[in-house]
Amino acid sequence: MAAATLTVCILGFGNWGSAIAKIIGTNVRNQQFASTVKMWGFEEAVNGRKLTDIINHDHENVKYLPGHKLPENVVAIPNLSEAVQDAELLVPTTPHQFIHKICNGIMGTVPKKALGIAHNEAITEGPGGLMFISDIIPEKIGMDISVLMGANTASEMAAGKFCETTIGSRVIENGLLFKDLLQTLNFRITVVNDADAVELCGALKSIVAMGTTFCDGLHCGNNSKAAIISLGLVEIITFARIFCKGQVSTATFLESCGLAHLITTSYGGQDCQVVKTFRRTGKPIEKLEQEVLNEQKLQGLETSIVVYRFLKQRGLLDKFPLFTTVYQICYKGRPPTEMITCLQRHPAHV
Repeated sequence: MAAATLTVCILGFGNWGSAIAKIIGTNVRNQQFASTVKMWGFEEAVNGRKLTDIINHDHENVKYLPGHKLPENVVAIPNLSEAVQDAELLVPTTPHQFIHKICNGIMGTVPKKALGIAHNEAITEGPGGLMFISDIIPEKIGMDISVLMGANTASEMAAGKFCETTIGSRVIENGLLFKDLLQTLNFRITVVNDADAVELCGALKSIVAMGTTFCDGLHCGNNSKAAIISLGLVEIITFARIFCKGQVSTATFLESCGLAHLITTSYGGQDCQVVKTFRRTGKPIEKLEQEVLNEQKLQGLETSIVVYRFLKQRGLLDKFPLFTTVYQICYKGRPPTEMITCLQRHPAHV
């Protein structure tokens, strides 16, 4: 494939999808990709106007990324089939709850030579147990999927602040192609061939971040919060070695997708925002998604459910006290003080 023929389509109108659209829309002007970047998302009305019309005329996603102008070559398309037609590079950013529906909608439309890079921070339950979101897309439409995870919040990306990220790819040449598409001076990318571990880091870090938020609510201080992050990293690595296909490199967890992503999310990710409100109000999560996240879907809480079930079925709950405690606080009515008890009883602290 000649690089000049590559057309990009971003799937998702959320804050992160809009932030990456800003980067891609600017970047393609200086590199060998088609100059028009297509963007698809679920159509909705904002103050009586269609969101796609607002993006195309005002060049701003006023609902999910207000205050940040999108490049004029980013074109919002409300029809999914039309958006992906002839698109050789797909960038799915929608919550994992919609992946099956989207894949069903684009089967037979996406070019056979298309490649994808996903930013879906979750794992889900499949017929044979847990499965990666990146496994669903190849299974349904046959394309190779790389994954992108790292310490890069949407607002800071859109503001042009320095961020790092990690691309995990089973075919390293495909990861390097997406690096050419995405990297800028302030959005620095490392490519590794440990795709499963990269994706797992993105999913599990949200469970740890919920634990640090409970710690914040108890006013335990930064030392306790750091201890939770440290224990969380240990559990992420341990889980990866149980779950991931093939050998896992410890070095991957020191990339942006690992420790840095864990720290960033623990100090202000979307899961933290919702858990703080959940802790204070006790409102249902579905209600908080509407109120706190502007109707965007939360990933971490559902991930904690599927991870808990996976561990319980295999008799491994005792090996993952932090993951287990977060689940029990969120869904079994256990008090947030259990987070401190979890730290006190962990073998490393006995």
